[in-house]
Amino acid sequence: MFLAWSEIKRNKLRFSLITGVLMLVAYLVFFLSGLATGLENLNREAVDKWEASGIVLTQESDKNLPQSFMTLDDADKVDASEKAVIAMTNAIATSNDLKANVAIFGINEDEFIMPEPTSGEVFASENEVIAGESLKDDGFEIGDELELSSSEEVLTIVGFTDSARFNAAPVLYTDLKTFNQVKFGEAASENEDQINGVVIKDESVKNTMSDDDFEVLEIEEFITSLPGYTEQSLTLSFMIYFLFIISSVIVAIFLYVLTVQKISMFGVMKAQGISSGYLAKSVVAQTFLLAIIGVVVGFLLTLLTGKFLPAAVPVSFDIPTMLIYGSILIVVAIAGAVFSVWTIVKIDPLKAIGG
Repeated sequence: MFLAWSEIKRNKLRFSLITGVLMLVAYLVFFLSGLATGLENLNREAVDKWEASGIVLTQESDKNLPQSFMTLDDADKVDASEKAVIAMTNAIATSNDLKANVAIFGINEDEFIMPEPTSGEVFASENEVIAGESLKDDGFEIGDELELSSSEEVLTIVGFTDSARFNAAPVLYTDLKTFNQVKFGEAASENEDQINGVVIKDESVKNTMSDDDFEVLEIEEFITSLPGYTEQSLTLSFMIYFLFIISSVIVAIFLYVLTVQKISMFGVMKAQGISSGYLAKSVVAQTFLLAIIGVVVGFLLTLLTGKFLPAAVPVSFDIPTMLIYGSILIVVAIAGAVFSVWTIVKIDPLKAIGG
């Protein structure tokens, strides 16, 4: 370690370049991980807010909530310790100059998926809604009247709640009667028992529904089936994995070039009795120190960047995940030093010093 640190101090520019590259790679990895987490949250916030264990949908829905069509009588067949019916549709909500694509959830006020308002109050009358706080960030306020693209109904915001986005759209929560008026219009009375699914809390999720026309999904399975969720997550994950490989290759190239430049010096040291193992440990120690510095600086820069990002950027930093990725970056950087170690082992002292 002494030899490694002494050389780093003596050749600050060279090793600063390696550290800088590692820092930029770490910064990009951490930022992409934050972006991946943020985008995942955009899709699943409202589902996580249920704190449920599963959901019952029709077999024909292909695990898609809006494509599942059930009745309240079907919900009665679900045998779970706790259950809550849910109806869902999408619309574009407009209030004055403000416009937003929203998901509308029809629910029962006395069931467990009813959200707790962070401001305002719960809906108590028809055509009242609790809105996701992301709409508040967009300029919507309590008391705003919302015109919907798919309905002649006008909804009034009476409260806001946190963590309420579904498939990246802010959620409007309302009662089932209002929901049916919004979705079916004049035919609402004929479809007053229509719902899309039953959210459940039960230790034995798969045994809550025996009818073959329906399927019971665990919540995580339901989330991964959301349109675009898995594809989006895999894309960003593969970008991060490729960055790990790139980091290893970059370190390997830098250290190999430095090692080749110092072959004669290593030859002299080996001729003096210094073992290949000691020199190899020195290279690994150098790589470890450089990787630690680069990853820590990249980590701090990422957190600092997050402080200045606008709310519209869906970034959410998960510290445990970032620490895991940081550790992997250090490991792959050390793995990249293997080529240099192998070069040192093969050095013939006589040839290296011109003998």
